Amino acid sequence: VQLVESGGGLVQAGGSLRLSCAASGLASGLTLSMYAMAWFRQAPGKSREFVGAISGSGGSTNYADSVKGRFTISRDNAKNTVYLQMNSLKPEDTAVYYCAAARSVIRSLKYSTNDMYSWGQGTQVTVSS
Repeated sequence: VQLVESGGGLVQAGGSLRLSCAASGLASGLTLSMYAMAWFRQAPGKSREFVGAISGSGGSTNYADSVKGRFTISRDNAKNTVYLQMNSLKPEDTAVYYCAAARSVIRSLKYSTNDMYSWGQGTQVTVSS
């Protein structure tokens, strides 16, 4: 599956952005609903970190403590798209944001980079103070 993120940009602290992740290239018989999806981010000089994940049906989500209550992940499987709504943005949220498809289902939806099967190219989010 190929993933393409969009929606990044420059925003002031306290502002909002909505990232999208469009999936394509699913093999015959497969649908996006079969994949748990996750968002990660990578700031300059830092390792890629987990932001949050959503189950294939969209019924369950899990978030990193640093974004809990501010970020929301959703999905529209009919449109093969996953979203990351980011509110109350802080300068420390500045990073390249990546969406990824999981190799398998983890009940806790707490994924590491090694758990992911396919990655997008990333979209830059910059939060100014």
